[in-house]
Amino acid sequence: MLTTSAMFQMQRGMAAMLLLAMGSGSQGICHAASAALDLSKATIVVRSGILPPAEQTAARALVEEVERRTGFHWQVSTVWPKRGVVIAISSGAGDATWLRAMPRRQGADLPELRPEGFRLAVAAPPRQPAVVWINGADSRGALFGVGQLLRSLNWAKGSATLPVDLDVATAPVQPIRGHQLGYRDTANSYDGWDDRQFEQYIRELAFFGANSIEGIPFQDERKSPLMPLPRAVMNRKLSEICARYEMDYWIWVPADFDLKDTVKRTEFLAKHEALFRDCRRLNGVFFPGGDPGNNPPELVIPYLEDLSRLLIQYHPRAKIWLSMQGFRQAQVDFVHDWIKEKMPPWLGGLVAGPSSPPIPETRARLPRQYGFRDYPDITHTVRCQYPTIWWDPSFALTLGRESVNPRAVFYKLVQNYFGPSTSGFISYSDGVQDDVNKTVWSRLGWQPGAEPRDILLEYSQCFFGTAVAHAAADGILALEKNWDGPLAENGGVEATLTHWRQLERQAPELRGNWRWQLCLLRAYYDAYTRRRLIYESELERAANQILANGPTQGAGVSMTAALAVLRRAVSNPIDTEWRARIGQLCADLFQSIKLQTSVPLYHASGYERGAVLDFVDHPLNNRWWLEDEFSRIRKLPAEAGRLKALELIRTWENPGPGSFYDEVGSIAKSPHVIRGEDLNADPATMEKSPNPGFWWWDEGSSRKRLSWQTSMDWPLGLAYHQLDAQASYRVRLTGYGQVKLRANGQLLTPTHDAKLEIGQFEEFPLPANLIQDGKLVLTFDPPTDEAELNWRQQSRLSEVWLLKD
Repeated sequence: MLTTSAMFQMQRGMAAMLLLAMGSGSQGICHAASAALDLSKATIVVRSGILPPAEQTAARALVEEVERRTGFHWQVSTVWPKRGVVIAISSGAGDATWLRAMPRRQGADLPELRPEGFRLAVAAPPRQPAVVWINGADSRGALFGVGQLLRSLNWAKGSATLPVDLDVATAPVQPIRGHQLGYRDTANSYDGWDDRQFEQYIRELAFFGANSIEGIPFQDERKSPLMPLPRAVMNRKLSEICARYEMDYWIWVPADFDLKDTVKRTEFLAKHEALFRDCRRLNGVFFPGGDPGNNPPELVIPYLEDLSRLLIQYHPRAKIWLSMQGFRQAQVDFVHDWIKEKMPPWLGGLVAGPSSPPIPETRARLPRQYGFRDYPDITHTVRCQYPTIWWDPSFALTLGRESVNPRAVFYKLVQNYFGPSTSGFISYSDGVQDDVNKTVWSRLGWQPGAEPRDILLEYSQCFFGTAVAHAAADGILALEKNWDGPLAENGGVEATLTHWRQLERQAPELRGNWRWQLCLLRAYYDAYTRRRLIYESELERAANQILANGPTQGAGVSMTAALAVLRRAVSNPIDTEWRARIGQLCADLFQSIKLQTSVPLYHASGYERGAVLDFVDHPLNNRWWLEDEFSRIRKLPAEAGRLKALELIRTWENPGPGSFYDEVGSIAKSPHVIRGEDLNADPATMEKSPNPGFWWWDEGSSRKRLSWQTSMDWPLGLAYHQLDAQASYRVRLTGYGQVKLRANGQLLTPTHDAKLEIGQFEEFPLPANLIQDGKLVLTFDPPTDEAELNWRQQSRLSEVWLLKD
């Protein structure tokens, strides 16, 4: 008989398969029923004379991108041709010498007249050649209009059409829409790029509405072995690229030294002046108050005043922006008071980054003439600003902090929650693994009402082609759903892989497309991890059954037999074909986009920095811990002690009838943990919806028990029902630091009352009259004296047993 949970998962898997199958059968992007305008022999017409840089770039980019996709090479002319389809690109009033004039709409506040706005319209009157009009309110608008054309184009090799009824008039809602692209060793891909790759990527970001790029000119002085150009040269080239596209160029320049050190302070200011002098374009200087850096505002503000004097010499219109990351409340108040008193003209505004004061509160306190920019972390999945909600620990162990992470639905929620309080965003990114997220943020900054699937449909249309656009968009949505709920119970994971393998066969021409490779890597990796989780969990269960024979076979024989079973994960691995495909995709991605998925193979800057290939076979059961425990147990002097230790291991997660176990940070093993409200309630701090954390020890290769590597600080509680009111119970737990436990509201006294270390037990006897109605709720009082501690030293909870004596 199926359980409710199993039925739900089966229905979910069937629904996912149906969704994917529906997506696979669709054609076109959104105009399938419209007549098509053939653009195979189109001519691009631009205005004569000296054009603004972005308008010049718009025509060049369109020619190159269409040729790359279709093979057609469109000619560019300032003279209107006598015959054939024309694509007319202009900004402002257009060109009076053209044979045709773009039809104008009536109105004073039309979107195509607002800053960066544009209108893209097809005019196909009878007996006249058709015209595709791209008219920007300004030169940036013309570039964004070209991006809209490429997102709307129905294309394949040898084919390029647009719907004849296409008419799009739009302008962005948020004035700042950008992404940080740091050419530094920390990055998992950018450090391997030359300036041509940077221009291509910046261009593609602009196609989806991005207007700002943020470089990292100084921080992380390690030299990447992959860097084709010195950092100083690349800093200048990034500025030049932004100048050609008329995109705002920002720099992120933390001071990760003590600003009281006058020698270093002077040297750092000199480095900035040299950069300012070298940059053709510079619009914003972002100084993070922390992360990294630990200087108080009393030192930061005078430093920024000195920096501003240098900045305006070379870039008079550029502004300095400050974040209050890691600032205490008194320091936050100091900054706000200073702004209101001085109203500095060189200050562009404040920035909200990870560990900053709440966004709505900051906007309310900041004078309206100053901007307020978000700095969202869209690149990480764990130990970060926006961790994946209730992520299965198996993913945390393998995919880790910096993996391919399309989260379109989630970031739509975050952007809609915070966007109205800000002037826009420049995201924190350390590589291309978050490429989908950049696109989602760019489009939502332009049009907050855009739906995730529509954005992904345009993404797929633009980069993969019309034939697979719908199926690929649904496949990307399915990758996000792969991370929902307990992995072993999520049958949709293998449905997602089936879908992507079908697409792989359908579109072999995309095998070298790095965005395609990213999707395939995640699909294979997720399914392989799920299969291994199921297999290795069964091996551990079988090993525990062997340990039950200890009293008759002896402890030593039982441990030897149990280890032999556990080590089948290595000696008899499963799904080796999928494993080989993962390895090949990682190799392909290094060649196509310099994605560094391995420290030894591809020069990843660290094991926490996207090295997913190095963890693809990380144990998903407690094999490593059991190997070490068995070695310890063998050294115990008495057989009785050895058998007692094995019995504790065997019953660890199954403590017997009437007793209960929860690994509080595991979505799969925490049946009594009280879940919070839906994330819609509180995406800022998750106080209403606490989320598990996953610890990073020994460079990701910790041999500690897996349950100790997950934790919460703190769960809302644990709830139990139908307990034996006549029985005696005690609570056992593991974690770290201080634990103040309440049972049905009553504060309990621990047996030892000492600070917990990792792996130690603490127990709390329950008073006899506490569960007379058979119900029990355990809650926790967070320690009140840890506010100044680094989060790694703060108390937390890993496991809870309710043991019936």
